[in-house]
Amino acid sequence: MRSIKSSTVLGRQLGDELRRFRENAGFSTAAAAEVLDCTKGKISRIENGHVPVRVPDLTALIQAYGVEESEARERLSALARRANRRRREGWWHQYGAVLGEAYRDQIAMEAICDSIRTYQVQLVPGLLQTEEYGRAVTVASRAWETPEEIDQFVEVRLTRQKRLVGESPMEFWAVLAEGVLRQEVGGADVMRAQLEHMVAMAERPNITLQVLPFSRGAHSGMFGPYLLLSFPQVASLDLVLSETPTGNVWLEREEEVARYRALFDDARTTALPPTESLALIRRAAKEYQP
Repeated sequence: MRSIKSSTVLGRQLGDELRRFRENAGFSTAAAAEVLDCTKGKISRIENGHVPVRVPDLTALIQAYGVEESEARERLSALARRANRRRREGWWHQYGAVLGEAYRDQIAMEAICDSIRTYQVQLVPGLLQTEEYGRAVTVASRAWETPEEIDQFVEVRLTRQKRLVGESPMEFWAVLAEGVLRQEVGGADVMRAQLEHMVAMAERPNITLQVLPFSRGAHSGMFGPYLLLSFPQVASLDLVLSETPTGNVWLEREEEVARYRALFDDARTTALPPTESLALIRRAAKEYQP
């Protein structure tokens, strides 16, 4: 399984901007390498986000490329600092005993992305789960055994949801197969509360929910859940997280990401519009009434 770090994404964003400034200044990779007295390969690795950029090297490149705008200089410097910052500074580090590396990477990505689009086949997305629903899923997974571990993991899931609220919430768009509404998790009371919570969250301007009903039949995105994460300013940094029972698979090649963009577009156009989707979720919630 591939592991992609948040620092790699930030490094790619920084590298993308440095490449743009280099090309605008008419510098070849060879000329840029002369500025740093390094190989052309190192310049390519910097621009691809594969190696960190030291502050002196960044300063030298900025000066060589003639980047004079203070705003641009500050943005590049901030990206370099964030890309070089170790992942242990995130709040999720304190839960290391119950979080695997792949899940920590996912949380780190959520912390810096500005939008997530997801298609889910059977489970409510983690960012929308109630505590009771999340606990039922956690127990059923059998990945955590003790009550303390289960409590900590549920706490992590609830803390993640802060990215949907506050002053700068991320955009979240979920297309849910109708099976998400019909798969009873935790009992009728838990399901009713969960579906009502989804409707309430969908009232936020940054959250869009759609349901893809069984009656739509076969469609191109029905073969598994995934998340499409987008990052500020540079569309080429989009990542896909494909979820599997044995672990998460990160996809970053543009052709792979483009395929998932097309899959999501097909899912959202096939699904019910948001208003009709919420009506269906409300009806489903009533079906769980005692």
